[in-house]
Amino acid sequence: MCGIAMVRLLKPLEFYQEKYGTWQYGLQKMYLLMEKQHNRGQEGAGLATVKLDMPAGEEYIWRDRVEGKNAIQGIFATINKKLADTPNEVYTNAIKAKSELPFAGELYLGHLRYSTTGKSGLSYVHPFLRRHNWKNRTMVLAGNFNLTNVDELFDHLTLKGQHPRDKGDTFLMLESLGFQLDQEVQKEYDKIKQRYTNDLAITQKIEENLDIASFIRKSEKMWDGGYVICGMLGHGDSFIFRDSKGIRPAFYYINDEIVVSASERPVIQTAMNVKEEDIIELQPGEAMIIKKNGTIKFETIRPAAKDLKKCSFERIYFSRGSDIDIYKERKKLGESLALPILKAINNEVDNTVFSFIPNTAEVAFYGMKDGIKALNNQAIRVEKVLIKDIKLRTFISNNDERNDLATHVYDVTYGSIRRGKVDNLVAIDDSIVRGTTLKQSILKILNRLEPKKIVIVSSSPQVRFPDYYGIDMPRMNEFCAFRAAIALLKETGKQDIIDEVYRKSKAQVGLPKEEIINHVTEIYKSFTQQEVSKMIAKMLTPADVDCPVELVYQTIEGLHEACPNHAGDWYFTGDYPTPGGNKLVNEAFINYYEGRDQN
Repeated sequence: MCGIAMVRLLKPLEFYQEKYGTWQYGLQKMYLLMEKQHNRGQEGAGLATVKLDMPAGEEYIWRDRVEGKNAIQGIFATINKKLADTPNEVYTNAIKAKSELPFAGELYLGHLRYSTTGKSGLSYVHPFLRRHNWKNRTMVLAGNFNLTNVDELFDHLTLKGQHPRDKGDTFLMLESLGFQLDQEVQKEYDKIKQRYTNDLAITQKIEENLDIASFIRKSEKMWDGGYVICGMLGHGDSFIFRDSKGIRPAFYYINDEIVVSASERPVIQTAMNVKEEDIIELQPGEAMIIKKNGTIKFETIRPAAKDLKKCSFERIYFSRGSDIDIYKERKKLGESLALPILKAINNEVDNTVFSFIPNTAEVAFYGMKDGIKALNNQAIRVEKVLIKDIKLRTFISNNDERNDLATHVYDVTYGSIRRGKVDNLVAIDDSIVRGTTLKQSILKILNRLEPKKIVIVSSSPQVRFPDYYGIDMPRMNEFCAFRAAIALLKETGKQDIIDEVYRKSKAQVGLPKEEIINHVTEIYKSFTQQEVSKMIAKMLTPADVDCPVELVYQTIEGLHEACPNHAGDWYFTGDYPTPGGNKLVNEAFINYYEGRDQN
């Protein structure tokens, strides 16, 4: 779930120098937009700038990309060092700064990389740049996306005579859009040259008339996945567009000085100091296009789907909780779990300590606390039992590192519960995906407190299927819910169900993705959620934990009640929003069954 940010200044740099005391107004806003989305940047960051109307022979695009968790600081430290070494007569003069300094421009595109494919390296950090000796064919691209049909797209491009140098979806998107951009420019050239003979005039007319929506539409029609894409053309046009299912989020703000786009609403609110209602959500299937002259228009790239599948995991985990709607939704997720939690502790509220697993589960904890108080009509005992020492998301770390890292992520507050098997301990988390951290760290250290019983609560439902539209964990065996269901099937003598799902999946190999059915859902149909949860608890409880452990998961109904406008739940239900998801989960189960699913 990468983060994007785009800034277009609608006035000359001199305007901002005069009004705000610096020509760096846009650059400063970009820094805020990126830093406030740092939760989406685990592997790297990049920044690109386009300068409008630069004379021939002078650079008009600047780009910097840095790997690592401190990439944002690295990028802006480099920029600030350059500025610090600049003579004052240049530094304080907007016209000279634009002419002589990098990143002194009117158009900015920033990106925060949260790896979704396991591929790493600077070449995978956005923004991507496609150079051309015509500015209107030069393109900078960044986005928050995953495509499920990269093989189809790769074959399509190669059949047209192109030679993509990588099968990654970012590379293929860039090549696809670049090809259609070339076609669109050529089409305009062929029309305009009949009326003009001056090449400079022809170029200017091409830039004025270039149909951005047309070349996006021709490329996008082949894409299967979830995406928000931002682009800048070398001459100064820019755009942002969103998939028709609304899988990935995008928001924007416009006034007469600036246009701002980002992946999250509160990020823009903070950076621009504006109200919630001033921020507008980009509609599914829609593109916002900003021409070089500052004209802004909205066009439908693909009609919005009737069954929108806005990602619910964005709300549970990735998005910042400072968004008022997300805050309320996370509280509701916790509140709706009050009844099963009370059942798990046999209503022994007086002998139970309630806590949360830092940091993203804190808001759900407040909701859980309110829900239990409302049902039980008494105050509950609350302690900060767990402390997170390392800001590390182990479920997307490299497999070789994950086991070791998980052991050291948390520490415990000693004395926070009564020792000697007196108190139950309830701790809520936002989600339980692999269960690695629970098994190797959390349950072991909670056991040191000598609780009577440990209840781990997940504010999200059981993650049962890979998410091919965001964090891409393609192996079925990675999910503790899947491992538990398989174990239950074998334990209850239902191996034939596993074999039948494999037979059905294998029979679909080679079919068009539109014809493939997700039969993997049948793995779970023999058991209730509670039965699967019980098996997960059994599998994840270390041998040296000497108290009962129970897991309480959110229900699908509770999820939809809490997040009514975000119906995308494929990681929990297997109801994939596009045909490509069914194709990939089909392949994933085959790989599992045939033993090619090991970490």
